[in-house]
Amino acid sequence: MSSDSIESTLPLLPLRSGVLLPHGTLTLTVGRERSLALIKSLRPGDVFALVTQRDAKTEDPAPADFHSVGVLARLVSTQKTGSGSGYGGVRVTVEGVSRFSIDRIATYEPFLRVEGRSLTDERADAPEAKVLVEEIESALRDVGGKAGPFDDLQQFEGRPGAYVDRVAALLGVEATKALDVLETLDVPERARKVLAFVIEQRELSDLRQKIGEDVRKEIGKTQREHILREQLKAIRKELGDEKGDDMSRLREKLEDADLPAEVRQAAEREIARLEQVGGQGAEANVIRTYLEWIATLPWSQRAETHEDLDHIQVQLDEDHTGLEDVKKRILEHMAVRKLSKSEKGTILCLVGPPGVGKTSLGQSIADATGRPFVRISFGGVRDEAEVRGHRRTYVGALPGRIIHGLRKAKAKNPVMLLDEIDKLSHHWGAAAESALLEVLDPEQNKTFTDHYMELPFDLSEVLFLCTANTLDTLSAPLRDRLEIVELSGYTPPEKLAIARKHLIPKRLKEAGIPSDVLGITDAALALVVSRYTREAGVRQLDREIARIARSVALDVARKPDEAALRFVVDEADAGRILGKPKFKNDVAERTSLPGVATGLAWTPVGGDILFIETSRMKGKGRLEITGQLGDVMKESARAALTYVKSHADELGFGAELLEESDLHIHVPAGAVPKDGPSAGVTIFTALASLLAGRRVRSDTAMTGECTLRGRVLPVGGIKAKVFAAHRAGIKRVILPRDNERDLDEVPEFVKAEIEFVLADDMTQVLAAALEPLGDLTTEANESPAPTVSA
Repeated sequence: MSSDSIESTLPLLPLRSGVLLPHGTLTLTVGRERSLALIKSLRPGDVFALVTQRDAKTEDPAPADFHSVGVLARLVSTQKTGSGSGYGGVRVTVEGVSRFSIDRIATYEPFLRVEGRSLTDERADAPEAKVLVEEIESALRDVGGKAGPFDDLQQFEGRPGAYVDRVAALLGVEATKALDVLETLDVPERARKVLAFVIEQRELSDLRQKIGEDVRKEIGKTQREHILREQLKAIRKELGDEKGDDMSRLREKLEDADLPAEVRQAAEREIARLEQVGGQGAEANVIRTYLEWIATLPWSQRAETHEDLDHIQVQLDEDHTGLEDVKKRILEHMAVRKLSKSEKGTILCLVGPPGVGKTSLGQSIADATGRPFVRISFGGVRDEAEVRGHRRTYVGALPGRIIHGLRKAKAKNPVMLLDEIDKLSHHWGAAAESALLEVLDPEQNKTFTDHYMELPFDLSEVLFLCTANTLDTLSAPLRDRLEIVELSGYTPPEKLAIARKHLIPKRLKEAGIPSDVLGITDAALALVVSRYTREAGVRQLDREIARIARSVALDVARKPDEAALRFVVDEADAGRILGKPKFKNDVAERTSLPGVATGLAWTPVGGDILFIETSRMKGKGRLEITGQLGDVMKESARAALTYVKSHADELGFGAELLEESDLHIHVPAGAVPKDGPSAGVTIFTALASLLAGRRVRSDTAMTGECTLRGRVLPVGGIKAKVFAAHRAGIKRVILPRDNERDLDEVPEFVKAEIEFVLADDMTQVLAAALEPLGDLTTEANESPAPTVSA
């Protein structure tokens, strides 16, 4: 930086915000004690240093807290703003003289005094500076003309640096831009920056002029329309047709709506506004739409409900096969509402895989109780306004989905199903899930206020039901407001019954086939369930039945004249129509070699089986893990290997085998992400099988978490996992002993077909899972794992 000689110590006034440029003026309010002491010691015309702080919140600034360049300022005037004789506050007007840089703070009391230097302009005589000043003068003429705020610039002719500073001060640019100008000592560079500011100001001036012209035209048009509307009103009055206008019809609708007192007052206020603006124009349309919403909402209308629990149970049994535990929970919920005579109560959340009947359960409850049914899907919803609406200040604003659903139901006590609440999208803005906290809280939703309506609506009589595939994505406050009801899925016999009772009649009706024309044997249905579907619900089964119905419809359409036409689809016909089976029972085939174990997993779409494959090769004791596994599952694999190493002698192989070998653990279906601790037991069993050379029993699957000490810990999703084992034809399932209580949820006929082995530690798991080989036997101190028989 260029500078003059070091100045003597000068008083320093720290500036919290704002920037003073040389040859500019600034009015500020002084309130800090040191700053007040400084101003009190000065007289108009005195010069002092003024530098802007980097952080306005700093009360006692140090040299590092100031910007590198400030100004020498001259005091113009002072004016007290506080009451009384003291200096409660002072309004000060100052003008900038030149640039100034602080070297150090000399004293702190009674006010800051600093040593520093004045900074001079660089390249002020450069031809480029003169040309840029001429460009600035030309642009300023377009902005302000010859007169106006820029008419005093003639005094700075011949001084490009001072001219540019004065223009920047008159433009009133924002603080960051002003600081940039202040810290630029090179005059051509400074002039180039100020020229950009002037051009920007010129474009804004042109835009303001255009907007002003448009507004004047619109005002003239509005006045003309107002005169014509007044004339039309007078003509209607002469013709006696006053009741034919929209205002009268709107008043009649509001009178018939039986509004609460607070809502009626708001409606009357908006009608008065509508009459004031004349009933036409953009504002009138906004008010009219708002009044239409008030008039059409069911503020007091209720649907007649039936609380007969036997009737509700009959309806649920008729619409849904199986799900006995779920239907019992729903009946208990309805019984509490009936006996307590209160609409408040817990809110049920049905959680389960796709296709198990969560949404249709809500429709059944509505049909049984006589309430209107409203389904609101929250899949992909990410904005709070989707739930609570937009404020009326926005163009095109409308209420949220809750108010829309009530308007559709035309009653304040519908069954409202909030579908797929686990699919709410999360982002940095206002989360839709947060808005649901009030909706689903029985203590708060009595005064639910939509942003658009801005009036309290009583949601306490709404019977809310929620559905989700998983609870992992729900926040803890939202889960706390819900009573969770889990739907694990259907067993094969239940699927056959659902197909007979619901799916086949529905698909025959859609295909236009009489019910006596097509028959499907039980064996064919069983084949479809086992070889063409593998799901917890029945959606894929429904699609396969639809394929069979379409194939038969083609044959019926080709023989329209044949009487007594009858088709019976057996196993061979089903295979011909549906093609190659999609699934097969390959458990025995895949576990025919040592090192492969069958595990049980839980997914958001139901339980499933997975295979853990291991392989050994010569190496240096490295471990490779593949199959797109999560961190928890990888840690389970490392823990299993550690346990295997520490018990090598007990498992029948030497520790040197591991030191001379590399191990590879792979979980097939590599495109599917997998994680969780419940595969620990399966990974350990696969490693033990590989290294001991003993095969895992092909009829056995397992689940559980394994510790470094070989303890078997409980896991979740037991019911869904057992169903998956049953679907895959597994006959034995090894479970942690602490999960024995979860077997109460498993249907009896499933328990009758599966042998359950309860294990406390891995020695019991190996004794139950591995086939014997030669002289390898379990140690005498091992206790056999108990079995549970149905």
